[in-house]
Amino acid sequence: MDLFDLSVKNNDNIPLAERMRARNLSEYLGQSHIVSETGLLRRAIKLDRLGSCIFWGPPGSGKTTLANVIANSTSGDFVKLNAVSSGVSDVKAVVEKAKENLKLYGKKTFLLLDECHRFNKTQSDSLLPAIEKGDIIFIGSTTENPYASMTPAIVSRCRVFELKRLQQSDILFALNKALKDKERGLGNLSVIVDEDALNHIARTASGDLRVAYNALELACLTTNPDADGNIRVTLKDAEESIQQKALSFDEQMYYDMLSAFCKSLRGSDSNAALYYMQRLIKGGCDPLLIARRLVVHSAEDVGLADPNALVVATNALLAFEKLGLPEGLIPLSEAIIYVAEAEKSNTVVEAMYSAGDDAEKIKDDNVPAHLKNYEFASKEDKKNKANYKYPHDFGGYVDQQYLPDSLKDKVYYTPKNNGYENVIKEIRKRKGKRQ
Repeated sequence: MDLFDLSVKNNDNIPLAERMRARNLSEYLGQSHIVSETGLLRRAIKLDRLGSCIFWGPPGSGKTTLANVIANSTSGDFVKLNAVSSGVSDVKAVVEKAKENLKLYGKKTFLLLDECHRFNKTQSDSLLPAIEKGDIIFIGSTTENPYASMTPAIVSRCRVFELKRLQQSDILFALNKALKDKERGLGNLSVIVDEDALNHIARTASGDLRVAYNALELACLTTNPDADGNIRVTLKDAEESIQQKALSFDEQMYYDMLSAFCKSLRGSDSNAALYYMQRLIKGGCDPLLIARRLVVHSAEDVGLADPNALVVATNALLAFEKLGLPEGLIPLSEAIIYVAEAEKSNTVVEAMYSAGDDAEKIKDDNVPAHLKNYEFASKEDKKNKANYKYPHDFGGYVDQQYLPDSLKDKVYYTPKNNGYENVIKEIRKRKGKRQ
C-alpha cells in the first residue's frame, strides 16, 4: 500500500466546505428561481439534456457546486479547467478528445471552465467552433457579469443563469446540517455551538456559504474541549473565526438605526446621516451595506434634481471596495454629505412605478408603425418606414409619437422645481414638450 494514499483518503484533510458540497439537486441550497421543481435547469439536468450555459453569481453562491451536480447527473465525460491557468493548448486537447468520444462512443463531453471571464479573445476563439458544432457542452462559472466581461460570441451561444447571494436562513440550515453530519461534517466531534455564535457566522458571511463553512470549521477545530470533552463555540470564538465583531445592539435597534440613516439622507441632515453611519459601522454593520443604501438613495431621493449624486455615491462604493477600512470611510463620508445636502426629487421613482403599472395592466404591444424594426418587417410595415422622422435631421429633436396609441398622451416623468430639474424643464419648454 502507498502510504501517501492515506492522507488523500483522510476526510479531515479536505476542507468542510468541500466535504459538504451538494452531490445532487435534493441537497442543493438556495437559487429556487432556477432550480425549482418545474424550472428549466432542473428539468434539463434530470433529462441529461443540458446545453451550454454560464453560471454567474457572487462567491459562495453555489456555481461550482451546481456544475458538480451536473457532473454527477450526466452520462457524459466531465472535464474541469480554470481560465487563469489553462491556455489554448489545454482547450484544444479537451476538444479533440471530446470529438473522439462523440464519434466513437456517442458520448458527450462537458467542459467546466472556472473563472471563465478570464479567458481572452484568442482563448475564447479556440473554444467557439466546438460549442457551435456541439462537440462539447460548455459550462462557464464566473463572478463577473458575462455580458460585459466575456466574448459576446461565446455568451450568445450559452444560456446565462444568474445566481443570487444565499439567504441567512439557507446558511443557518447548512451549518446545522454540517454539525450533525457524521459522514462529511463535524458530527463525529462533540461540538456545542451557541445560537448567537451560529447566527453571527450566518449573518456576517454575507451570503457566501464557503466563508460560513470555513469560519465554523476554524472555530470548532481551534477551540479546546472542556473537562467533559465537549467543544463549546461561543460568540467570541465565532467573532474571531470570521474576523468580524457581532453587532453591539439587538436586531430591532440595528434596523431602527438603518432606517434612521436612510431617513436622514432623505431629510437632508448630513450630521445625523454621518452619526448613524459611524454608529452602525462601529456596532459591527458591514460598511458596504451602507454604501449600497447610499447608491439607492442617490437615485431614489435625489434623482434628477442632482444627477451627479449617483455618480458620487457609486464611486464611493467602488472606492470603499478598493480601499477598505479605515481609509474607505473618507470617500464614503464625502458621498453621504453630498447626497444628504443635495436638492431632492423623487420624480424618477414616481415615473418608474407609473410606467411599471401601465406595462403590467395595459400591456399595449402595438408599437407605432414608424418605430418598428424594418429589417424583418412585412412589406406592409415597410411602407411606414418613410414616416419615421430622424431627430438629428431636425436639430436633435422632432415631435412624433413614440408610445402605443392607447398610451400616447401618457406622461410618466414630470420634473419638479428642484435643482437640475429646473434645467430639464427649460429644455423641455424649448422643445415645445408638455411639462
